[in-house]
Amino acid sequence: MTNAIVLLHVQPDAINVVAQKLVEIRGISEVHSVGGRFDLVAIIRARDNDDLATIVTEKMLKILGITSSETLISYRVISSYDMESTFSLGAEGAK
Repeated sequence: MTNAIVLLHVQPDAINVVAQKLVEIRGISEVHSVGGRFDLVAIIRARDNDDLATIVTEKMLKILGITSSETLISYRVISSYDMESTFSLGAEGAK
């Protein structure tokens, strides 16, 4: 599995429409409307690099309203769920 975070600049009057179109694309698991330098952040979970390339270049970037993007490919996913299970091992007996 290949994961990526895509940071998007979007025309201000198109943010909600673009977000809805993005989340309908297979492989995009989440779309966040954010403050700061970017307008939207899309989280992609693709089968492989070829699938990622198809999602980004053939589907995402053809949506009207997106003015620019920056794609960050994830090497490893570290979540709080993983950390909780790691640190909770043996915690029951430590009381």
